[in-house]
Amino acid sequence: MAEHPISGFLSRLSMKERGGSVEKSPLVVCFGEMLIDFVPTVSGVSLAEAPSFKKAAGGAPANVAVCVAKLEGSSAFIGKVGKDEFGHMLSDMLEENKVDNSGVRFDTDARTALAFITLREDGEREFMFFRHPSADMRLQESELDVNLVKKATIFHYGSISLIEEPCKSTQLAAMRIAKKSGSLLSYDPNLRLPLWPSEDAARKGIMNVWDQADIIKISEEEISFLTEGSNPNDDSVVLNKLFHPNLRLLLVSEGKEGCRYYTKVYS
Repeated sequence: MAEHPISGFLSRLSMKERGGSVEKSPLVVCFGEMLIDFVPTVSGVSLAEAPSFKKAAGGAPANVAVCVAKLEGSSAFIGKVGKDEFGHMLSDMLEENKVDNSGVRFDTDARTALAFITLREDGEREFMFFRHPSADMRLQESELDVNLVKKATIFHYGSISLIEEPCKSTQLAAMRIAKKSGSLLSYDPNLRLPLWPSEDAARKGIMNVWDQADIIKISEEEISFLTEGSNPNDDSVVLNKLFHPNLRLLLVSEGKEGCRYYTKVYS
């Protein structure tokens, strides 16, 4: 486990280290889902027990884009929402938070995705998704803002948009463009098993693009899942099963305890 400050390492994650000859202004481009989360108005209950719900903007890649902007960084979001009230609300929220939303597309034939989420009293999370299909799943490669992808210093994505076509092919194309342009590829699997056809499909789908990432953020739960039950706190498990040769930085989130990280230098 690394015990050295991470700030110095992050400052060295430059484009020049990738062999790029063109300096880029720092920009984090996030690709993937943006949706409406509905959470209970009281805590510690199941979805069935919730007396009512309140809506909130959701979608891990979109959340990253907003957080980068709130930290006074430059960010952009690429994805698709429905041409409906929720879709326009989400796009407007990106703009209000100073996130470049020029890569957002609107679908006239599919709705913005919805998710009902709760943390029960027993500590278990409960999800119910409405995306059959939703607009985010229908982003076509022809709708991709290629110029925006090419501007990315860091191109960030998850695995949810790898579940269904055509969005899967669009994400893979965006990753190829970003890598060819010298961007660092950042990957947060963000495991949501109910969205995958099976556990095996989820494991395979997540790992199929694993070796392409320069930066990976993962949870202890995801370590156990991807290694089929191995101890997530065992450094040798992480290093031998998940740390690939081209990886620059592997972050493991530990809830309220913060995180730990692994690099080629510190582990």
